[in-house]
Amino acid sequence: MIKLSKAAASEIRRVQSKRQKPDAKLRLGVREGGCADFYYTIDFEQVINSEDQVYDCDGISVIVDPESLKTINGLTLDYSEDLMGGGFRFHNPNASESCGCGNSFRIDPSKAPD
Repeated sequence: MIKLSKAAASEIRRVQSKRQKPDAKLRLGVREGGCADFYYTIDFEQVINSEDQVYDCDGISVIVDPESLKTINGLTLDYSEDLMGGGFRFHNPNASESCGCGNSFRIDPSKAPD
């Protein structure tokens, strides 16, 4: 399951409106690399692949591919602003360590997905 905070949902709607694509779905993913072993990806798409998992989060369709879901299942996406600007924050219960950048993480090898 993937969750969005109210702040994240509000920011996603703002971006969808700004891009004039209110029907675009939010795709969350994970790729190898970054400061730790993995990094998060976030994008807007119209296409849902047959193997994708789709979550309805406060009226927003969130798409996750099966491989990414192994490492982000249970994730809550938040959004906050500070003096340096705004950004999405990833609260991943599967991450054993997160980089200071907030976008890269590591998973305990004993709990790593197959």
